[in-house]
Amino acid sequence: MKEQPKLLLFTGSYASAAESGVQVFEFDGQAGGTLKRLDQATGLTNPTFVNVDAANLKLYAIAEQPNGEGGKEGEVVSFAIDPLTGKLSELNRIQTMPAESKSQTTTCHISRDMESRHLVVCSYHGGSVGLLSLDDAGQPVRLTDTALHTGHGTHPERQDRPHPHSAIFSPDGKYVFVSDLGLDLIRAYRINTDTETLEVQGETALHPGAGPRHLAFHPDGKSAYVINEVDSSITSFTYDSANGTLRTAATVSTLPADFNGENICAEIAVSADGRYLYGSNRGHDSIVVFEIEAASAGLTLVQHVSTRGGHPRHFTLTPDNGFLIVANRDGNNLVVFSVDKDNGQLSFTGHTAEVSKPVCVKPAIFPAASAR
Repeated sequence: MKEQPKLLLFTGSYASAAESGVQVFEFDGQAGGTLKRLDQATGLTNPTFVNVDAANLKLYAIAEQPNGEGGKEGEVVSFAIDPLTGKLSELNRIQTMPAESKSQTTTCHISRDMESRHLVVCSYHGGSVGLLSLDDAGQPVRLTDTALHTGHGTHPERQDRPHPHSAIFSPDGKYVFVSDLGLDLIRAYRINTDTETLEVQGETALHPGAGPRHLAFHPDGKSAYVINEVDSSITSFTYDSANGTLRTAATVSTLPADFNGENICAEIAVSADGRYLYGSNRGHDSIVVFEIEAASAGLTLVQHVSTRGGHPRHFTLTPDNGFLIVANRDGNNLVVFSVDKDNGQLSFTGHTAEVSKPVCVKPAIFPAASAR
């Protein structure tokens, strides 16, 4: 009997090593978007971002550890995933970004290349980007290169130094785009597989005080969109895949015109059909929805919807584009919304799950279509 596909959600959170920092849920869209907790992992300090390799049944989580000199440094912990039960089994952990003395090189984001040969991590506090190699079994081996960003932006507090916040691979896998919140730029790198190093391909400047955080590509590979944390905006670009360059198209606010409170942005995602874009507001505590004009990368406001919890640090769309799940850090919950595929609008399903300080939620379908 053929195994039925199962959608699992993997969450990362702020947590002590004694707490359940990584959790696994089964998501049932047929039941209207229910969440069932299957497993949880302890022993990680602040595993705030995860990456799922469904084809090879691996989960990678960032974490942090003391360096013994009063500082903190990053590590990556890998797990084997049992696709039937959702159980996690720790495989290994390695240091990612060494910290000297009392410095802090903890990481905030992790991504994986299309060939599952490398991981890329970003150190917000350390101002650097790390490249890690994976062996044939998908296990992290070592840090092979570190790219150090220098300079500062215009905001005296938020942009006093570099703050790389995410590393997103282009749709063809040729480039990795690092959004630096502190420098108001997106720097493109290529991975030199011979030397195991990061090579700068180019960079795109954002308007002063933007604070770019996370980037999302359109599924047609011809445009990209970055959510700007500091000034609560989204900037769209047309994308030249041949040269790996972004050309600025437009910038729009993520907030209602009558909102006067404090707000910072977090996550961004484009629907699988390429028609709609979603972004999260922390302060207004909402998801903003835009319709995309693909040819021009233009954005038209559709909706603001409350996330029903404070500080929506992250969210995800299910692969079928039927649901959006929000991780509310201060609400200590996951909240499920249905997506109207005709207009992109969100509606609360009534389904939630309690999670302590969630800051990342990543979906994956099992069994995956292929394996290495």
